[in-house]
Amino acid sequence: MQIGIFTVGDVTTDPTNGTTPSEHERIKNTVAIAKKAEEVGLDVFATGEHHNPPFVPSSPTTTLAYIGAQTERIILSTSTTLITTNDPVKIAEDYATLQHLVDGRMDLMLGRGNTPPVYPWFGKDISKAVELTIENYQLLRRLWSEPVVNWEGKFRTPLQGFTATPAPLDGVAPFVWHGSIRTPEVAELAAFYGDGYFANNIFWPKEHYIRLINFYRQRYAHYGHGTAEQAIVGLGGQFFMRKNSQDAVNEFRPYFDNAPVYGHGPSMEDFTEQTPLTVGSPQQVLERTLAFADYFGDYQRQMFLVDHAGLPLKTVLEQLDLLGEILPTMRAEFDARRPANVPDAPTHAARVAARDAALAEEVSA
Repeated sequence: MQIGIFTVGDVTTDPTNGTTPSEHERIKNTVAIAKKAEEVGLDVFATGEHHNPPFVPSSPTTTLAYIGAQTERIILSTSTTLITTNDPVKIAEDYATLQHLVDGRMDLMLGRGNTPPVYPWFGKDISKAVELTIENYQLLRRLWSEPVVNWEGKFRTPLQGFTATPAPLDGVAPFVWHGSIRTPEVAELAAFYGDGYFANNIFWPKEHYIRLINFYRQRYAHYGHGTAEQAIVGLGGQFFMRKNSQDAVNEFRPYFDNAPVYGHGPSMEDFTEQTPLTVGSPQQVLERTLAFADYFGDYQRQMFLVDHAGLPLKTVLEQLDLLGEILPTMRAEFDARRPANVPDAPTHAARVAARDAALAEEVSA
């Protein structure tokens, strides 16, 4: 089990004192949070991609490369790389470059994006979002796997004799997760290629994500990549914790009530009852997170959103310290319950070793 955090990079006013970080402060804070994540023992840090206020992560590979130069172990990823509005050629080259810079400790999560104005800003039609996702990903895979690409599609100019540079590190492309909140076509795409599927698991009741994950698992098995239980699944989640659960409730309430994503809607009590948000003690966070596998089956990656809604940097770092305290137990409990036939979370080293073993088997045969 890989356990980590992701950010959406929102610039939000702290409702308790009216202060708003500058874009410069928010970007620098993101780096500090990533470094802290490694310090407390987390496995993954991921950043989103946005091209509209109040968000700052418009260039994920730039941020991740900078973080990579200041860390040694943590896997660097994205909580969305926009497959719909980015050119697949730029995705292929930017993320292969990042892969080389951090010696393989990276992957990425592709998503459609849910901000309608972004599509026309990049010359795309949101009504074609699913078609864009499928066509662009087909091209991306070819750019990473073929030395010379001749290609013609519906949404970009044709390629003739094109070579993406650099080629993936060790000849193995970055591992791809496909992220989705509600779109079964994304789960189908992930299953078809044997890629990972990441369920947002933030806004909706568990039954919503159970349906999507079960569909992905069934289709993964249908395409012959393994059993349904062996499908590669990631989950989101979010928490706010203090040693005393009532302290957590009291401190987080103004942030929840004013959060740009879900503020001014259901009460915090209703939201925590209906979604995976946990506000309470470390033990409560631990127990509720471990229960995810009871609903969704054994899975490979658990990511938490912790730095949103105007929470100050000091508070976010305290949250990571508390997560670090329960991390060994969380990891041990997940590992203890996982059957032997359920694969580990993918890493570059493991995928290179699997490729080499398959090649050796072919030669010996």
